[in-house]
Amino acid sequence: MSIPPTESWTLLQGGLVFLVCAAIIAIAGTRITRVVDQLADRTGIGEAAAGAVLLGASTSVGGSVLSVTAAWNGNAELAVSNALGGIAVQTFFLAVADMVYRRANLEHAAASVPNMMQNGLLICLLALILFAPYLPDVTVGGVHPVTPVLFAVYFYGIYLVRTASESPMWLPSATGETREDKPDDVTAMPPMSRLCVEFLVLMAVLGIAGWVLEPAATVIANRTNLTQTVVGVLLTAVSTSIPELVTSVAAVRRGALTLAVGGIIGGNAFDTLFTAASDIAYRDGSIYHAMPEDSKFWAALTLLMSGVLMMGLIRRERHGIGKIGMESAVIMVLYVFGVVLMLGGVQAPPAYN
Repeated sequence: MSIPPTESWTLLQGGLVFLVCAAIIAIAGTRITRVVDQLADRTGIGEAAAGAVLLGASTSVGGSVLSVTAAWNGNAELAVSNALGGIAVQTFFLAVADMVYRRANLEHAAASVPNMMQNGLLICLLALILFAPYLPDVTVGGVHPVTPVLFAVYFYGIYLVRTASESPMWLPSATGETREDKPDDVTAMPPMSRLCVEFLVLMAVLGIAGWVLEPAATVIANRTNLTQTVVGVLLTAVSTSIPELVTSVAAVRRGALTLAVGGIIGGNAFDTLFTAASDIAYRDGSIYHAMPEDSKFWAALTLLMSGVLMMGLIRRERHGIGKIGMESAVIMVLYVFGVVLMLGGVQAPPAYN
């Protein structure tokens, strides 16, 4: 399968391809929520673990393929901004899902130790990405040493999440608004083989859509004179993150609150691996040292948003402003603030020796 050279694409063609791919991602992402919820019950791994591993990874396929493809084509700025912008907008989507659940704040109702662990893992991974540009610009086989560390920390973190789920050392207090993860009747579900096949097919659809989305995004950036960071944060990151918005809202409506929160946080942790995978695909050295200041700004902002979310998960406020949590309101303000600064062309201060 090949795509015609993007140099011959018009802005209209690039925009149409972009919209079609975004629509495919939204539809497939909606469908995969139900499949993952049923797989969680069928396998007995629980909604939090399923959200972290199955839902988080599957809905992130489109974005990961886009970042790796962009890095392979030498577009380091688009690759990194898509990854970091995706984490920021998905955290924003969690606040949107909080608005959908009206009974109580989502972070209160979906309290779980695994979700806390996942968010702690996300903060560690983001800190590593921010730390990498300040290390020596050396590579081994074209790969920076931080890349294997990111993979190792992620997989060890997932192990800790599973351990915390099976044998928690402490539990959140149960209240009248707490929604426990109770498996549905598995006898009324499709067989395991059918669920697995459907899951893999939907993952493939999301991956192909993300692959086609990258050249469309490049055309939009070139034809509109927008920076790749703006395109990555506002266009590709949002479009490839549509599954997280759709799946989190769908999970809330299904009553799978732990799955909704776990899917977003788990997807965010998985999305940090976009940067690691992009470093492997990037052939011009370390992708961390090719990160523009705008991308570092989004990494720092996302780290701040994740810290606010962690405080909200610990505090567990029942009702806040407009019947959403205070942390959700702060996260939304931070994201909008970041977008305004980026569109306003605010530049990072010059570095002094």
